[in-house]
Amino acid sequence: MTFAHPERLAIVLLLVAAFALVYRSIERGASQQAYVYSSLAFATAAMRPSRWPAVAVYAALLLGVAALTSALAAPRLLVRVPVKDGIVMLCIDTSGSMRATDLVPSRAEAARAAALTFLGAVPPGARIGIVSFASEAVLVQQPTADLDAARSALDRVPPPNGATAIGDALSLAVAQLPRRGTRAIVLLTDGVNNRGSDPVSAARQAALDGVTIHTVGVGTNGSGQLIPGTTEPADLDEETLRAIADLGHGTYVAAKDAGGLASAFRNLAGSTVWEARKVDGSTLFAASGGVMVIVAFLAGFAVGKWP
Repeated sequence: MTFAHPERLAIVLLLVAAFALVYRSIERGASQQAYVYSSLAFATAAMRPSRWPAVAVYAALLLGVAALTSALAAPRLLVRVPVKDGIVMLCIDTSGSMRATDLVPSRAEAARAAALTFLGAVPPGARIGIVSFASEAVLVQQPTADLDAARSALDRVPPPNGATAIGDALSLAVAQLPRRGTRAIVLLTDGVNNRGSDPVSAARQAALDGVTIHTVGVGTNGSGQLIPGTTEPADLDEETLRAIADLGHGTYVAAKDAGGLASAFRNLAGSTVWEARKVDGSTLFAASGGVMVIVAFLAGFAVGKWP
């Protein structure tokens, strides 16, 4: 939290201190008057409320006055709000290596679950599109604000089979995006580009168009996993994925299990279609401070603090 007018905080402190002094002065006067009109000192002590409720009421009053007067300094709160006109293209690898079962029940199923997690974490109004890629890239879903339609589109993602055309997937995803606005690509792959255009060149062109690219790598090199039906290792080209993310001013995340993959997609939803923005908290502070003062006074009556 910050303040648009921090110099006014000195006034806030003075007002709170003045309130505390006036309150204590009134309280001392009331206490002395109670002794004057009481014939027995023990009766006054017996009628006086216990210490802790009085302390709680006093603390609540001070906090309420502090919040109420802090509105003078125009507090600014950092809140998470949806990105205006945010569009994200999910590029999901469906090459043969995605049949590997090092992620339970398989890499492909874990990827689908992660995509559902992503859709569950984006705000209403965000537009999401889906591209799948193996030997070639395929548009599964054009960018849509209908998140239910995007979820249904995941059922149309082809089963794992074929090579890995990362560059073609990036180019197809960029082609679905408008020329302006907040645009991002989330690329998930478990392999090495071995078909189609160069992914680094495609990423460089996307970056020139102002598109942010985040990459998620599934699995690891030297895992011992083979591409099902072949004798080829299911390796991961992390160097290229990092290069793509760097060019796209995004992040690279390595996911070694299904939970890590889902977590990565949830975090990417938070960074692609949500943003932190400062908003004016003056009304909130004034209202909450006023309510606290009223509640504290009512509580004072309830515990016998006021006559």
